[in-house]
Amino acid sequence: MTRIMVPTDFSASAHKALKLAREMVPDARIKLVHVFDASAAFSPYVDALSPAYILEETQDRIKEAALENLKGIQAEGEDILFVMGRPADEILKAAKDFAADYIFMGTHGRKGLSHFFFGSVAEAVVRASPIPVMIVRDPE
Repeated sequence: MTRIMVPTDFSASAHKALKLAREMVPDARIKLVHVFDASAAFSPYVDALSPAYILEETQDRIKEAALENLKGIQAEGEDILFVMGRPADEILKAAKDFAADYIFMGTHGRKGLSHFFFGSVAEAVVRASPIPVMIVRDPE
């Protein structure tokens, strides 16, 4: 059975990638993954000044909300995964652990300075992935 990893940030392009994976390989085993990048959400100043329990509580609430969102788009038989870390690294690790045959993922299509400063998770995954990656553009 074909295994497809579908990373999601709950954007329109991520939903489109999931829909495409379901349409192109209807009998595939699909795993949805959401990566929470804690380094982007919590500045070093907040980490240094906040007690650990506050950060853990915040991360737990974020995880619960993400899992609820994942359940909202999850189809029967699809697995869901929530991890924290650097998105590209965690997506590649999850794909390897799942023994994925393909990765279907959305991209926001940033250009210019936005791409220069923020880079692209999709681009990093494509460059480092040992398996084929299907990139789905934002439907705008």
